Amino acid sequence: MSPASSQGEHFTEVVVVRHGETSWNASRIIQGQMDPELNETGRQQAIMLARRLFKEAKPAAIYSSDLKRAAETAQTIVTACGVSNLVFDQSLRERHMGDLHGLKYDGAVRSNPEAYKAFSSGDRSQEIPGGGESLNQLSERCVSYLNAIAEKHKGERVVVVSHGATIEEICRHADPTSSARRRIPNTSISVIHISGENHHWILEKFGDVGHLNEDGFLQSAFGGDGASA
Repeated sequence: MSPASSQGEHFTEVVVVRHGETSWNASRIIQGQMDPELNETGRQQAIMLARRLFKEAKPAAIYSSDLKRAAETAQTIVTACGVSNLVFDQSLRERHMGDLHGLKYDGAVRSNPEAYKAFSSGDRSQEIPGGGESLNQLSERCVSYLNAIAEKHKGERVVVVSHGATIEEICRHADPTSSARRRIPNTSISVIHISGENHHWILEKFGDVGHLNEDGFLQSAFGGDGASA
């Protein structure tokens, strides 16, 4: 199937990538909407990701979360691919983790049992104490934004730079038959075809980190940030 059209539908090819590693990723600290920068490993991962995307079809635009770790990853891709259309938007931010922000993932159940219980309850409507989002709220904001992108870029290819839990919801929407939480490695690539007419989503590729199979960066990419571990 071509991303441009299928049975009268005009699809946008949305290449969704997670930002490179941060020191918080490496230390398994819950980042959420906190704003650490990429560490040196993350910057090298972003370069390797950008080189891969440069070899593929040039995107019409790049959309990114405005948080530093995503923005720096997006800027690296822009430089490599020569794309002039870069848009930052809060709709692509990581899930707001409320009172869990800044806690070690492995110790969160002891540090704040109430917030951890809300996070791990399995109830998609459950908000996290401290202003944290429910999974339904997270899904609504990121899915609606990608639908708007698809309407604007019918038949084109775009890159979206976002975060672990956000990408998890995006892929879940594209493939609702799978209920398991999935690991989203740093700088992994997932590809979704989205119809600009009826918002039909097709998950074509998930969590591809083939570009990290060199120079020893693959293991670091699976560090996780708590929200998507």
